Amino acid sequence: MSARPTFAQELRDAIAPRTVLLVLGVLLVQVAFIASYVGAFHHPTPHDIAVGVVAPAGQAPTVAQKLNGLDGRPLSAEVVADEAAARDRLADGTLAAAIVVDPTGTEDTLLVATARGATLTTAVEQIAQRVDAQQGRTITTTDVVPLQDGDARGLTGFYLAIGWLVGGYLVASLLGVAKGARPANRRRAVIRLGAMVPYAVVSGLSGALVVDQGLGALTGHFWAIAGVGMLLVLASATVTMALQVLFGTIGIGLTVLLFVVLGNPSAGGAYQSELLPGLWRGVGQALPNGAGTTALREIVYFGGHGAAPHLWLIAGYVVVGTLVALLASGLRRPVE
Repeated sequence: MSARPTFAQELRDAIAPRTVLLVLGVLLVQVAFIASYVGAFHHPTPHDIAVGVVAPAGQAPTVAQKLNGLDGRPLSAEVVADEAAARDRLADGTLAAAIVVDPTGTEDTLLVATARGATLTTAVEQIAQRVDAQQGRTITTTDVVPLQDGDARGLTGFYLAIGWLVGGYLVASLLGVAKGARPANRRRAVIRLGAMVPYAVVSGLSGALVVDQGLGALTGHFWAIAGVGMLLVLASATVTMALQVLFGTIGIGLTVLLFVVLGNPSAGGAYQSELLPGLWRGVGQALPNGAGTTALREIVYFGGHGAAPHLWLIAGYVVVGTLVALLASGLRRPVE
């Protein structure tokens, strides 16, 4: 009769050293998640919000200089020729707000584009009211680019982009779990990458259907929205696959770190880039999360002005992810 295993033996058999390392990895991701989200959102502070100044010729530079000299530089003010020019700049998204100084009275006007973000608009309003109050003046707000009725807080584009990214890395992770994180050879990598394309097409179309025809949250730009969705799904799927080819199962954790831990809080959804701390403000628009959120906002509300660089960036992730996955899988010993 064989001896009964000791507790230590049972423990080693039940929890392998590799499992312990994976659990530690999960703990690190959890801590990073908490630190990233709380770090990004716990103290939103305005930084260099683009604001126009419309005032009499001799007064405008002084007003702009005063706004730029506020502690912490919350605003980046520039002189704009007239109110019509300021409205045009708000409509194409190159200004977040504009202060129109009344030359004959004490009631100024603050032109805003709530479509740039409700929290951003609130921050500018608070600063403008404080500055005017110090001078014994008042200010009223006019929304030049309001949000659509179904997009009450301007968060639809953010959640839509996040949903597409989640779908992309989940399907790539699922294929990795089902058939091995690393494709056996380049031909199988091509097949796996090819399978992402129809999934991305269906994902883009279904997401656009939900927010447009389904919920009426973002309307009037169905095909453009669907196209952004297809790109975002492909970006997250190809990057996930590339990281799995390079690092195996750990690549899934790295994907979560990139897209969820770092990408989501820096995307400019709940708080726009101008309100985030330095790290998140710096990387937000360099990741698909932020690029996708901004591209959707600019397509739906600002006539597509400025959307192209963000779309090219997302496409770049697709290309790099695809190339890395193919090249790395080609270096592996062929398995038939």
